[in-house]
Amino acid sequence: MNRMRDFLSELKRRGMPAALVHRPENMRYLTGYTGEGCLFVSEKAQAILTDFRYVEQASRQAPGLECVRTRMGKSVEALIGELLERAGASALAVETDFVCHDGFVALQEALPGVQLAPLGAVPEAMRARKDEGEIACIQRAADIACRAFDALLGKICPGMTEREVALALDYEMLKLGSECAAFPTIACAGANGALPHATPGDHALLSGELLTLDFGATCEGYRSDMTRTVGVGKVSQELKAVYQTVLDAQLLALEAVRPGAVCQEVDRVAREYIDARYPGAFGHSLGHGVGLNIHEQPRLGMGDGTVLEAGHVVTVEPGIYISGLGGCRIEDMAILTSDGYVNPIVAPKHLIEL
Repeated sequence: MNRMRDFLSELKRRGMPAALVHRPENMRYLTGYTGEGCLFVSEKAQAILTDFRYVEQASRQAPGLECVRTRMGKSVEALIGELLERAGASALAVETDFVCHDGFVALQEALPGVQLAPLGAVPEAMRARKDEGEIACIQRAADIACRAFDALLGKICPGMTEREVALALDYEMLKLGSECAAFPTIACAGANGALPHATPGDHALLSGELLTLDFGATCEGYRSDMTRTVGVGKVSQELKAVYQTVLDAQLLALEAVRPGAVCQEVDRVAREYIDARYPGAFGHSLGHGVGLNIHEQPRLGMGDGTVLEAGHVVTVEPGIYISGLGGCRIEDMAILTSDGYVNPIVAPKHLIEL
């Protein structure tokens, strides 16, 4: 398949004769296989190494690849050594940012004549630019999330706990066809809104609070990501000002998103706007890539000089977090095209007071 061919070309360009891939998202991206195990890649041999439970699955999802069955009296490391011999390779690139220390040591001990080197982010760099099929999956996931949010609005009321809100939102997404939540759904209200990644708890919603909902759906492994903040009843002018500042900053940042824009410059647009009004209240990056993982390359953040290109899919999610008062975040997605971007998040962004 083209992805495997491109991966092999990149390995060759970097002087890597063979690679071992353990990260599930990278295996899925390169082969379509979603089970457990690892993937060996060289010019002469491409194989999925897995045990009996996944052999049939591998044959269905990656029919063009060899399947090497493990737990048959030989260690996985010994089987990798045999594949290296067949490939005529004496060096192996490994995902050292994913494989645990003990696993890496086991490879070293079993392959004494093989030079082990970091694979780096080769598959992740390939995954940064999405093709039409990937974008279609992300758009379907975004549509599910938006419809779930719309269905939830009529059910939120004072007295519900954050946990109940999160469960109700997850249920709506599953009912609409999501494979699973894209990540643990965030529902935080009142003072808990000052926690950007709060865990939904037993706090019961009170009239006058802001409620932040950060969530996404999953279609064929691809994620969506959106955040909306709503008022539980009427909110104070102070909270309305916070909300309007976040919305204005997000709209300014979205105007800056285009092919050729530098990630850190897009981040700066929103950050400077918020810092001028609420100094230090926006502490995380403006956004991140989304795909098979909820956080991928590129990153809209300080220090990231990546230039946006068609096929990049990023979030734009400024926020304000004030201890003791609460917080607000508004998040959309931008699918970069040749001349701009498409935003698949169509849920309203004006302040909704339930």
